[in-house]
Amino acid sequence: MIFIGIDDTDTLQSRGTGRLAREIAAALSSDFTVGGVVRHQLLQDPRVPFTSHNSSATIILRERGEVDIPQLFARVKDMMLSDFQPGSDPGLCVTGDIPGPVIEHGLRAQRTIVTQDDALGLARAHGIALEGLGGTRDGIIGALASVGLTATGDDGRYLLVGGVRDLQGLHPVEDLLDAGVKEIRTLLDEPVTSGMVLSDKIRPARRSGAPIAYVEWRDDHWEPLKLN
Repeated sequence: MIFIGIDDTDTLQSRGTGRLAREIAAALSSDFTVGGVVRHQLLQDPRVPFTSHNSSATIILRERGEVDIPQLFARVKDMMLSDFQPGSDPGLCVTGDIPGPVIEHGLRAQRTIVTQDDALGLARAHGIALEGLGGTRDGIIGALASVGLTATGDDGRYLLVGGVRDLQGLHPVEDLLDAGVKEIRTLLDEPVTSGMVLSDKIRPARRSGAPIAYVEWRDDHWEPLKLN
């Protein structure tokens, strides 16, 4: 798999990082197999500058053959720069290999302050393509953290996977599974195999490397939950 991490691409007045990630994924889908776009929640702390929620996003490409990482990096970089939002501090990371220290960087970015030097040092040590594309370039911290968190397989939620975003209203469980959700579960991790699910704004959690939709029962149907 190839992981594309982006962070800090927006301002309070502009479109969000998640939307940009979905637009980039759509553009790449003509040449790659898009496995999804995953949102990750990073540390929310007054010492950390962020737009609204301090979240980052990873685009997952499911490629089995060789991929020219520098070429892909340049392509995504051009798309990000063409939609640069003045006042933002975007960072971009593209890699097919996520070593343990990068995963640990992602986990640390959720619980404590990490620096640009931390991120750049890790990227250099492991040959990972990482670059700030404007402003303070602080987005490199979250971009690297994002790919590390995605690589755990057990963090974040899918902003895009399969045809899930196309579903509206009540649908039987089978429709969600056909659209790209691997399983539907309650918060007690009990499997949900029947019934109608309110499909608006389903954002499956990433668990064991797969999209798992968590739901709770309301009146006569299942309603989706958003988990980080």
